[in-house]
Amino acid sequence: MPNITLSIPEDIHKEIKKHKEIRWSEIARSALERKVKQLNDLEWMDKALANSKLTEKDAEEIGNKIKRGIAKRFGLK
Repeated sequence: MPNITLSIPEDIHKEIKKHKEIRWSEIARSALERKVKQLNDLEWMDKALANSKLTEKDAEEIGNKIKRGIAKRFGLK
């Protein structure tokens, strides 16, 4: 498995040193995996929406209708 080196602020480093029982490399690996998954999800969405005819204004109008419907359903307006 490849290794990476991270630069972190001194205050974070001091806190990490206080908790030697924690597997910090596992926490960093987990955070990196989550971020990569988010990016992959965004790439999939970009591909799925590439041929969409909706404009940003259309999407905003749809979003506003949904919000109004939810507010009405739950008696918020």
